[in-house]
Amino acid sequence: MFATFLIGLREGLEAALIVGILVAYLSRLGRRDVLPRLWIGVGLAIALSVALGAIFTFGAFALTFEAQEIIGGLLSLAAVAMVTWMIFWMQRAGRTLKNTLHAEIDRALASTTLWGLVVIGFISVAREGIETTLLLWTMVQSFGNAPEALLGALVGLLTAVVLGWLLARGMLRLDLRRFFTWTGAFLIVVAAGVLAYGIHDLQEAGVLPGPFTSLAPVDPVTGAAAIGWLGFPFGWAFDVSAVITPGGPLAAILQAIVGFMPRMSWLQVLAWAAYVGVVAFVFVRNVREHKPSVAAAPTSAATSAATSAQASADFSPSSPDPTQQGAL
Repeated sequence: MFATFLIGLREGLEAALIVGILVAYLSRLGRRDVLPRLWIGVGLAIALSVALGAIFTFGAFALTFEAQEIIGGLLSLAAVAMVTWMIFWMQRAGRTLKNTLHAEIDRALASTTLWGLVVIGFISVAREGIETTLLLWTMVQSFGNAPEALLGALVGLLTAVVLGWLLARGMLRLDLRRFFTWTGAFLIVVAAGVLAYGIHDLQEAGVLPGPFTSLAPVDPVTGAAAIGWLGFPFGWAFDVSAVITPGGPLAAILQAIVGFMPRMSWLQVLAWAAYVGVVAFVFVRNVREHKPSVAAAPTSAATSAATSAQASADFSPSSPDPTQQGAL
């Protein structure tokens, strides 16, 4: 529940901030009359996300086991790709996001039909909505359709809406750079777990070589797929099911946080390690490149607090200066 809560909170807050910026800019221009078109786009994006979730959930019942595993594995890979792209997109575009959105609004208002506002509203929310749907669906599947996972995501989304509204009203100051940095790091680990689970699905379906196929090394004593170094590369890397019960509370917590499963194949472990190693390296490097200079840091606690508040205000939709850049 905690893992899906953070996912819903982060993705929901991204969408809430973007929509808040668009609404605030239209209000500042005195064009609240076109807000319904923007909300139509937002509503269509939400409807698309819900529809995709329903299709993934109920459509799988009519498929064979192998087909379900293949689709589940491919959707897991798609979710990992989208999450990775969004993490780095937010790092790159967050600092100029406000100006970019303002420019898109200006172009849409210059059109005679104004239907471009529907497109802006749709795209702004659909990116986070589809990503959240894919990520949550794959996580819920790995948890055995646990209702707690969906409840956590719902609470996270509602919290994000409240925070976005408070930020837009100037009633809350939030260090957005730090928030998205920490949640981005958390999403990297979550995405690695989703990648490992997707590989498990594809191995069960026989698409990838693994312990369920004839390519798996066989233990000469038990006759089953070998475990440990004897099982490299297509057997089991480890099996601690006797210590950590599969499907139990501890197993669910570890799987939600770090993608750990009591029994994992070598291909799962190698993919998890490679993904975390490469993506985390690039992520940390980007964070360091865009870290504020220490020499320019304020010397007093009061000045530091004021600067932090101003950084949040720069990204806040209620900022009076439309040329200010985002705090990210």
